[in-house]
Amino acid sequence: GVTDYMRQYPYSCLEQKVSVAIALRDKSRWAEVLSQVPVSLDRDGLLKYFPSDHLMGSDVLTSYVLAIAQEASWELPEKTRARMIEGLKKFIGGRAVRDSAISAPDLSLRKLAAIEALSRYAEATPELLDSIALDVNAWPTSAVLDWYGILGRVEGMPDRDARRREAEQILRTRLTFHGTTLGFSTEAQDALWWLMLSGDVNAVRMVLASLREPGWQADVPKLARGALSRLQRGHWNMTTANAWGVLAMEKFNARFEAIPVTGQTKATMESQQRAYQWTATGPSGGIEFALPEGRELLSLTQVGTGKPWAMVQVKAALPLTSPLSAGFKLQRTVQPVEQKIPGVWTRGDTARVTLELEAQSDMTWVVVDDPVPAGATILGKGLGRETGLLTRGERSEGRAWLAYEERRQDGFRAYYQFVPKGPWTVEYTVRLNNPGTFVLPATHVEALYAPEVFADYPNTPVTVLGK
Repeated sequence: GVTDYMRQYPYSCLEQKVSVAIALRDKSRWAEVLSQVPVSLDRDGLLKYFPSDHLMGSDVLTSYVLAIAQEASWELPEKTRARMIEGLKKFIGGRAVRDSAISAPDLSLRKLAAIEALSRYAEATPELLDSIALDVNAWPTSAVLDWYGILGRVEGMPDRDARRREAEQILRTRLTFHGTTLGFSTEAQDALWWLMLSGDVNAVRMVLASLREPGWQADVPKLARGALSRLQRGHWNMTTANAWGVLAMEKFNARFEAIPVTGQTKATMESQQRAYQWTATGPSGGIEFALPEGRELLSLTQVGTGKPWAMVQVKAALPLTSPLSAGFKLQRTVQPVEQKIPGVWTRGDTARVTLELEAQSDMTWVVVDDPVPAGATILGKGLGRETGLLTRGERSEGRAWLAYEERRQDGFRAYYQFVPKGPWTVEYTVRLNNPGTFVLPATHVEALYAPEVFADYPNTPVTVLGK
């Protein structure tokens, strides 16, 4: 489920490219990411989500990329890594100021994450903590995990052993289990979406932390099962959670499930039988059944060595027939700019698409994704044969902070670094090039690090005549 989700993930900021490459364990994708990193560094050595001149680098993103690359045992180019490390040291020391994405007192949390990332490269010292008030009990769980990692790696920390025992005790007292699902008593304050953190991220990082500590070994299988129980629709809630989660399960398997899986896994329903043949290269693909007309029992049997895990999914394509709002509101209208026959779309006509949106609360990193008919051209890319007359009058209203815009072959996509509560409007112009009837997916707006906050707007089929 995680592999399918990450392979099909459509959005493309630097964090998402990094997370997809690591979650898929795809070295070719990682090489592509590394080729983009140098142009994504700002003058302080901090990474930008998009290679845009008007964006500043982010301490949060830089800490994440350094930390997860080390956890994955994947190398960053030496010069690039050195610049990123120096950038985080500037941030921690106050020489590179980065304000919070929202009005939140999170500077200490961001500094802890930066120091934890530096500690993975033996670049952290006790002096870096001088500006942080060490009120561990008051911190969210992500910060306690960072603190626990720092204490495990940084030599010369005052009262290091006592502080490690304190941090471990705090983590243990916060663990909760609802059935088999791992949670934390601080879950409400742990959803720090603007820092790319959530309960799912904490759960899989908790598994990674416990794997490194002798005193946690008896608890690791329960923690791993509890983290897996947090999966929804086959994946965790954030791209960052999926990347950390793949690494956690990979290391859990190496420690606790070292016996290779061989032979066959047989799956039987009352009306159908299938078998999956295991190979030396590991799992690839799966077993598919036609959905039965009524209730049937599914039985799974392993014939061979090992104890494979199975994930059961039911997939169905359900058409969206009315607007769906969960934290955002979305309205889409289309008006002609040039139309040969009034009221009828023909090849060569141009249309102005207006997206009227409203956020019910402040959000960071929001994407607006609007499809266009196959073969259509979104104007405004600056191509030589385009005229600016057709795009004149495009509106962009409201206080949303546009970070990056993609005028793609399949649709219009805009990324916003920050969207304040309230309305905003975006427009673009499209030329219809191909005749036919085009069925379009829904227009979608989503908070990338709080994916439960979204809106969908159904699109009616578009007919273009060939005259």
